[in-house]
Amino acid sequence: MELNEISGDIVDAAVSIHRALGPGLLEAAYELVLVSELKRRGHRVESQVPVSFEYGGTKIENAFRIDVLVDGEVVVELKSTERVSPVHAKQLKTYLVLSGRRLGLLLNFGMESMKDGIRRVLNGDVPDLKGLPTTALAEGRDASHGATEARS
Repeated sequence: MELNEISGDIVDAAVSIHRALGPGLLEAAYELVLVSELKRRGHRVESQVPVSFEYGGTKIENAFRIDVLVDGEVVVELKSTERVSPVHAKQLKTYLVLSGRRLGLLLNFGMESMKDGIRRVLNGDVPDLKGLPTTALAEGRDASHGATEARS
């Protein structure tokens, strides 16, 4: 399944959940329901995935946790707040770079309308992911901004 298809399913599931439950629950509740719904739709879903990385020759173990990882490809960062801060997208971008993944979704279930709570974040200068295989991985990191470039 391509990244756009996976992210489309995630967004559709989030909208369905938000319509059914509304805003106001804790982030953990939305996470449990989203994981369940995506598994029901046939996706391989992991939650609270620990990520380690190397810095200056030192391995930093379990530096952060990915809220939800779908099909090993798409990182989902969940929020349940009245507003999303710009730092939340920056956080997700850093998670993508450090985990070596290309696509992330920031889902804020605290908004009155779910469509206002969805933000797509890319790792690298990839204007459109259509047609790229889900196995396209980074060749290397550009130290100037930490982004990766995909092989085509």
